[in-house]
Amino acid sequence: MTQEVERTVDLLVIGGGVNGAGVARDAAGRGLSVLLCEKGDLAEGTSSRSGKYIHGGLRYLEYYEFRLVREALIEREVLLAAAPHIVWPLRLILPHSSEQRPRWLIRLGLFLYDHLGGRKRLPRSRSINLRAAPEGVPLRESFRNAFEYADCWVDDSRLVVSNAVDAARLGAEVVTRTACVSARREGALWRVVLQDEGVGTTRNVMARALVNTAGPWVETVLGNVVGVNAQRRVRLVKGSHIILKRWWRGEHGYVLQNTDRRLIFVNPYLEDLALVGTTDIPFEGRAEDVAIEQAEVDYLLKVLNRYFETALTPDDVLADYSGVRPLFDDDESKGASAVTRDYELELDGGEGRAPILSAFGGKITTYRKLSEAALERLKPFFPHMTEPWTASAPLPGGDIPDADFEGWLSGFSAAHPWLPETLARHYARAFGTDAERLIEGVGSLDDLGLCFGGHLYEREVRWLIEREWARTPEDVLERRTKHGLFLSEVQRTAFANWMEMKVAA
Repeated sequence: MTQEVERTVDLLVIGGGVNGAGVARDAAGRGLSVLLCEKGDLAEGTSSRSGKYIHGGLRYLEYYEFRLVREALIEREVLLAAAPHIVWPLRLILPHSSEQRPRWLIRLGLFLYDHLGGRKRLPRSRSINLRAAPEGVPLRESFRNAFEYADCWVDDSRLVVSNAVDAARLGAEVVTRTACVSARREGALWRVVLQDEGVGTTRNVMARALVNTAGPWVETVLGNVVGVNAQRRVRLVKGSHIILKRWWRGEHGYVLQNTDRRLIFVNPYLEDLALVGTTDIPFEGRAEDVAIEQAEVDYLLKVLNRYFETALTPDDVLADYSGVRPLFDDDESKGASAVTRDYELELDGGEGRAPILSAFGGKITTYRKLSEAALERLKPFFPHMTEPWTASAPLPGGDIPDADFEGWLSGFSAAHPWLPETLARHYARAFGTDAERLIEGVGSLDDLGLCFGGHLYEREVRWLIEREWARTPEDVLERRTKHGLFLSEVQRTAFANWMEMKVAA
């Protein structure tokens, strides 16, 4: 017996990473009815395990990907303006190592990097003398010259959640822990079965179009769920990062050329930590099972110890994470580092057959452009759809005058003198101007409710549960925030017990 259809939507988006959340937001803002389903948590896969960069991709110039670099550099400016609380400039120091690339080649690459994308907010690159500049203090004496350039840091998980929150504000339905278990065409519509992974209940919906933004699982969705043969392929590449205590002073990062010509990024992370990565290793198996290997830890530490005076060992690694990047496989003969970071869109359907659009590849920096391109491909099916709009629209909390985050934070702190400086900065970075709504009616730390350790208070947790689809301790501690890095095991356990009780209630 066929289950009764619950509702009909214009667009059903499969996958709650940055591309899926971006498509849902864009489509909802163009007047389409949208349902976004994610089998796990928002950003649980690749989108929370990135290098935390909004960047043009300096090394992509070596592979002549000028169009991709230009698009990414333009998007860097767009996202700086749209979300200055979760995207901000980061100075990077690239010590010159003549064994890898000649000085003239790096200078040429940086010249192109400065000019390809219409740079507005960031400073241009320059040469520096490491023996005279403070940035050279932690480096070995053998490195005497460097280049400095700017890119942007991003809180990748919060970027995804912010897009989903805005999509919901515009009328989209967002459901997490809900898998798309089957989708079958019925003429110009899709009959889709969704299953709540927690309680096992199913629901039937109809959709005029599907968008498959499942990342590493894009081919699985096409073949096993939809029953369509993909014309394109993704190549799965594992990237791992390690987290250590910061061993240098300053808020700048370093870009290190390794002997295999890869670039390793060493960046300030949160209050006093450092994030180092990434590796590039072909991956086979279930993307859900990805984990760092000791050989990757040793690889990253070897690069650090080649450049820095401080001797770092595996005992210095506080935490790590690994992600699977679903790169568009444009050439099987290329090594993992050379595979394009560009995206491709594949459309199946038309002429009375309900369409499904699948995204292959892409990078977090260009998610908004991918979203626009996806909707342009679907425009013939939705002639009533309005024009693109996200290029000039702030994300939730991003409506900060002149994108001046520090200036806005100063006013926020002054208005709430009871807030410790570090806690005020955390709320401001996580929620932007929405931090005012978070602490509305609060006049003291006691009013924030239980403190679970560090800067984690009950008030924030309830916000994340009620407004951002947080359902497990990991949703809160690892993705919506990074509080988990600063809680003891005892505190984490106590918080997990509290949250289990609150979510069940």
